[in-house]
Amino acid sequence: MKTAVEKAAPAKTAELAPKPVSVPSGVTTGYVVYDRLQKKVTVSRNVHKRFRSASVVKLMIAIDHLERVKKPNLALLKPMLRVSDDDAATKLWSLGGQGKIIQRVAKKLKLTDSGPPPAGKPGFWGYTAISALDIAKVYKYILEQASPAVRNTIMGQLRQAGPCGSDGFDQYFGIPRGVAKPWAVKQGWSGYGSVPPVRCKGNGAAASYRAPAPVDFANAVLHTTGVVGAGDRYIEVILTTQTSRWSDSVTKITRLARDVHRAALAR
Repeated sequence: MKTAVEKAAPAKTAELAPKPVSVPSGVTTGYVVYDRLQKKVTVSRNVHKRFRSASVVKLMIAIDHLERVKKPNLALLKPMLRVSDDDAATKLWSLGGQGKIIQRVAKKLKLTDSGPPPAGKPGFWGYTAISALDIAKVYKYILEQASPAVRNTIMGQLRQAGPCGSDGFDQYFGIPRGVAKPWAVKQGWSGYGSVPPVRCKGNGAAASYRAPAPVDFANAVLHTTGVVGAGDRYIEVILTTQTSRWSDSVTKITRLARDVHRAALAR
């Protein structure tokens, strides 16, 4: 049975049609904008293409922990969501049974493209497979189906996402710089090294499922996801693999986020 977001998405064959958004050179992307007011997908490209998740998987870790544990560990959840703290994510990943977290969430939310990390890398939560459509479903679940406690905890932190990740990387690329407020975001980045080229300055630095398609574990990934507009009207998910250095990649995804949002507003 298809979810509301999946029903509203174009058929896979329709994705071959020309798109109004220009994708920057060196970027491979899958994106989707779901308008919660019109209850339909307004802009999309490669919605089922699978990417490694990087920190976007922290949304699934948070859902699973909040719904499974009687006394959630907010001391870990808050920094994991607000400043994308990796140590906090690793602890919650281990407590939740690693890849079993993804299996549980994928089954409950009827995700079609997501899957646990490769068998040889069970501790690598950032190697979880995701698609733009699946992450749109995740946001829709949080906003419309999760309990108020789960929704308020997750969205409350995403609305306060700081300009800097706890690892010193600037996390205000994509939606934060390309789209006007209000917004709430969960970003993802991987493959740019452990030390940022320029350290970010600002507050906040501190049942078995098998998905069919391959995932690119070689190229760098840069993802920007979240909800935008009054009443959290638009769910916007932009996943990318990049061949450029950090600064160029950030510029490209910010331009892409701006153009995708503008295209959505025009529909």
